[in-house]
Amino acid sequence: MREEIVDAELHEDETSTLDDATVAELTDRLEAYMARNGLRSTAQRRLVTDTFFRSSGHLSIEDLLATVREQDAKIGYATVYRTLKLLKDCGLAYERHFGDGVSRYEVALEDEHHDHLICLDCGKIVEFENDEIERLQDELAKRHGFKLKRHVHELYAIGRRDPGGACLHCGEKQS
Repeated sequence: MREEIVDAELHEDETSTLDDATVAELTDRLEAYMARNGLRSTAQRRLVTDTFFRSSGHLSIEDLLATVREQDAKIGYATVYRTLKLLKDCGLAYERHFGDGVSRYEVALEDEHHDHLICLDCGKIVEFENDEIERLQDELAKRHGFKLKRHVHELYAIGRRDPGGACLHCGEKQS
């Protein structure tokens, strides 16, 4: 199983959950979307969305399911799957694929952007921001006649190892 570790030096605020005001704003946006599209709100859907909005990092459906089942053991996989799809469709969640065959989701905040560095050995995910990379991307788009609106930047790498061959992130020896 891949583990996610958010690098506190590079992106400290990603290790904490959202404040109540931000969760309320996201909930209001979801409710407005649902009203516009004739969708109903259920107690289970509200629990899944509230739990997701209060989470941090990149959650798989299974991660979120395990967390919501701590509060309501009757919630099923399909409910979590459909709720995450709804959040993605209305722009409140990003679906990420980090090369391990698992879809992961993170809260989509307006005016917030970060990139990802993923270890191919242990799965460590480092979120980072770099103004120079952003500037170069904008410059490249402009040079080719485009104005960059959004992008996904994922760097896949092999983590450093100690002299004995163990990963410096997770301690596992390379097989």
